[in-house]
Amino acid sequence: MPLISAEPSCVSPSRASRSKNKAWRMRGDTDRLLPVISFFLGAALTAAVVFLGATLDANWRLSQLAEWGNGARPVGRDEVKPFAELAELLRNASMEDNTVIVTSINQAYAAPGSLLDLFLESFRLGKGTARLLDHVLIVAVDPGALQTCRSLHRHCYLLRPDAADGAAAADLSAEKFFMTKDYVDMMWARNLFQQTILELGFNFLFTDVDILWFRDPMRHVAVTADIAIASDFFNGDPDSLHNLPNGGFLYVRSKNRTVEFYRRWRRARRQFPPGTNEQHVLARMQLTLTRQLGVRMQFLDTAHCGGFCQLSADLRRVSTMHANCCTGLANKVHDLRNVLQDWRNYTAAPREVRRRGGFRWTTPGRCIH
Repeated sequence: MPLISAEPSCVSPSRASRSKNKAWRMRGDTDRLLPVISFFLGAALTAAVVFLGATLDANWRLSQLAEWGNGARPVGRDEVKPFAELAELLRNASMEDNTVIVTSINQAYAAPGSLLDLFLESFRLGKGTARLLDHVLIVAVDPGALQTCRSLHRHCYLLRPDAADGAAAADLSAEKFFMTKDYVDMMWARNLFQQTILELGFNFLFTDVDILWFRDPMRHVAVTADIAIASDFFNGDPDSLHNLPNGGFLYVRSKNRTVEFYRRWRRARRQFPPGTNEQHVLARMQLTLTRQLGVRMQFLDTAHCGGFCQLSADLRRVSTMHANCCTGLANKVHDLRNVLQDWRNYTAAPREVRRRGGFRWTTPGRCIH
């Protein structure tokens, strides 16, 4: 019985031979193309690996920038650790809307019976303010202040001032008198720190430690305001840029335009004589910066967020009291103690008596006003 032919019976021997020869020619062509194909495949694989590596590195950096907020400050791997520490503290202290209350202290302000004790006590005595202590980050500018903070409060951070601000070599633990070089350096270091908070994606309400809190002042911040700031003497118009700012009480929302506002604010320092503090620079530049960047500034009414410069007349409306228009640590402590006692007397009075009003602050006795 004949073997089954390897070729289909419908294909003639001559066609089968031509198909076989064609197959061998195609195989030869493939053999010649293999080195070329291998070259291009290798090049493509190499490019893919490089692209993947670059993409992963870019994605890593983007993730860092996203974590730090607006992406305004470049973050490299060697820079992550200090930012991670601060970011973690801010996350732990922040409210649901990423707002953190921030104050700063040195060893003199943190000493027993000094400003820090009065500051914390006011939160405990105020109406609905004790809960806000969970959202207060206390920034120490020296190790002694940090140690005291940690013995009294949950959220504490040691600020190492930037050498560019001239404050790195200074001893910031002692009392700093108004407008001395160390004082000005400390204020600009504080300004840089506030900018960093914004870059990390957090809103902040900065409050000097010589401000007592009796009610939540954030209810007086307009939802449309990018920056809300106190004024020693309020002119009656919260939108008027003719109000003079007091940077000791300052709320800022973290936005690209507010980060840029801080950048330009800091750069503007070079336009002024050495020794000019950040508050004076802001007063001179606020009109220009708000117009350039579309930033809305709100000035807070001293009836709600007041101080010794312009005492609020009605304790039923007051949220905070600032020992402004006052120099000297001992003077501030003395007169703020009187403020706390006034508040105790007010809250201890019967409700009917409080409703009638008539309660007033004791006139500051030692502070210059």
